[in-house]
Amino acid sequence: MMTRRQKIIKLLEERDYSVSELAVLLEMRGKGSKKAILEDLKAISNIVKREGKVLLIQPAQCRKCGFVFRPEIKIPGRCPKCRSEWIEEPRFKIEAL
Repeated sequence: MMTRRQKIIKLLEERDYSVSELAVLLEMRGKGSKKAILEDLKAISNIVKREGKVLLIQPAQCRKCGFVFRPEIKIPGRCPKCRSEWIEEPRFKIEAL
């Protein structure tokens, strides 16, 4: 039986996913599911580094004005430029160095 983090690593090695997509694939529902996955991603970043891999982050982007956020392991709530809450989540992928 694989742990949740092992499942996330396996998925991210295949292709890129957003936090919401990972929550659906892992059948996680409820208020804290995205937060739990974000915490897992922070730990996974360190785990894969030890294995000679890297967690790539495609930054979040405002769908209204196109503002690109910093590549961070978090989901922004509002665009600082236009104040829109229509934000495309960051996407994550694991690749070998």
